[in-house]
Amino acid sequence: MKTELREAAVIAVAMAVPGALLGVLWWWLAPHVPLISDSTTVFLKDSEGEQAIGVDGTFTLLALAFGLVSALAVFLVRRRGGITLVVALTVGGILGSLLAWRLGIWLGPTQDVVGHAKEAGKGVTFDAPLELGAKGALLAWSFSALLFHLGLTALFGPRDPEPPFEPPYYPPPGPQS
Repeated sequence: MKTELREAAVIAVAMAVPGALLGVLWWWLAPHVPLISDSTTVFLKDSEGEQAIGVDGTFTLLALAFGLVSALAVFLVRRRGGITLVVALTVGGILGSLLAWRLGIWLGPTQDVVGHAKEAGKGVTFDAPLELGAKGALLAWSFSALLFHLGLTALFGPRDPEPPFEPPYYPPPGPQS
């Protein structure tokens, strides 16, 4: 049991570390949400723009891909399932997503929108801070890793031995005593 727990901890940490790469990719690939200021308030430059949804979608798609890769790596190393692997995949995916989310926000434009608007000036377009509006996207890495690992285990994992065949017993016809 100690060995399985140690392996689960290593897997969880090894899954969380690529969260930094996910955060950098999210910051780099996510669309920028343009804002504009009239010196009293800050507005979306394009009120019908879909950039904010694109930010969430970019994070979700990247997290799904990271889940697939991490599940494949864990399966290739272990070649079996188990409760410790399920917990390690879940915890590692959540930790990696949290790291990616915070790193992407830190790398993105400043969180001080008012200060950024004053710095940019009246009528000048500037980028909104990188935000994750759909917090459920933080679970995408874990869910994709769990589902893909389950599929790999079902298709290519070791099988339980089949019990020997015993024909069913049918009592002979006629009166029973």
